[in-house]
Amino acid sequence: MTADITFGFSSYSFHSKLSTGEMTLPQVIDWVAASEGEHLELAVLGDDPDSPIPNIASDPAYVDSIRASADSAGVPLTSLAIGADLSIEDPEELRSQVARVKEYVDLAERLGITRMRHDVVPHAAQPGDDTPAFERALPSIVAASKEIAQYAAGRGITTSLENHGFFVQAADRVRRIIHAVDEPNFLTTLDVGNFVCVDEDPAVSVPQNLPYAMVVHFKDFYIRPADAAPGEGWFRSRGGKHLRGAVVGNGDIDLRAVARAIRESDFSGYAAIEFEGWEDCLLGCERGIAFAKSLFA
Repeated sequence: MTADITFGFSSYSFHSKLSTGEMTLPQVIDWVAASEGEHLELAVLGDDPDSPIPNIASDPAYVDSIRASADSAGVPLTSLAIGADLSIEDPEELRSQVARVKEYVDLAERLGITRMRHDVVPHAAQPGDDTPAFERALPSIVAASKEIAQYAAGRGITTSLENHGFFVQAADRVRRIIHAVDEPNFLTTLDVGNFVCVDEDPAVSVPQNLPYAMVVHFKDFYIRPADAAPGEGWFRSRGGKHLRGAVVGNGDIDLRAVARAIRESDFSGYAAIEFEGWEDCLLGCERGIAFAKSLFA
C-alpha cells in the first residue's frame, strides 16, 4: 500500500523568523510556494492583535489579507492549531474557554480552513502518578470537546486534539478522549515526535493512533539518557531523558519505521514538517521536507 501524502509545513517551523520580524507571514507563504511544500498550517501562539499569525484578536482585514496571500501564492491553508484548556473545574471559566475555541472555529472558516487542532490541557506536566487527575479532568475535556466538535461540524470543520502537553501526550489517553467524545469530526493531530516527551516509542504509538489521524506532523528529536549532561538548550522527557529538536531525519527517532506504518495504514491527506531545531529554520525546513518525502518515494 502506498500512502497518498501531501507534505507542507507548520507555521511554527518559521517561528524564529516570524517572532523577530525577519519574515512576515506573506513572505513565509511565498517561501512555501517556492519550496517542496504544498500547504501551510497556522499555529496560533496567543490571542495577540500584533501577532503575525491570525488569531481572534487580529484585525479582520489582516485575516482576509492572509487568506488572499495564500490564495494568490497557491498555498492552501490546511489547519489551524490553538492552545486551550478544557480541564478547567470552574463551570463559568470553562464556558468562557469553550466560547473562545468556538471563536477560533469561526476564524478557521473565515480563513477557508477546514481542519483545526485545539489543545485540551495546558502543556505542563503533572507530578507523580497523574492518573487520578486525568480521571477527574476527563469528563470536562470530553463534554467541552464534544460541544466544540458539534459546533464545528455545522461549518464543515474537523476538530482534533494533539498528543501535545505531557498530561495528554500518551497514545492511549488521546484515543480514550477520541472514543469518549464520539463525534465523526473529532480526530487527532498525530505528531510522530511528541510521543518521546512521555517516553513512548513512536514506532509503537504512531500505528496505534493512525486510524484516528486528521493530519500528521513530522518532527525529530535528539535523545540522550537521563544521566547524560548535554548542556543548555535541552529539555526533559517525563522519565528524565534529555531532548532537543532536530532537523527531520537528523535526530534519533526511527522515522523509517514511522513512515512504514503510515504506508501500511489507510491514512491519506496532509502531513506537515514541524521544525524545532537550532539550525536556521529555512535550512531545517528545506532539508526536513526533502528527507520526509524521500521516505515515501
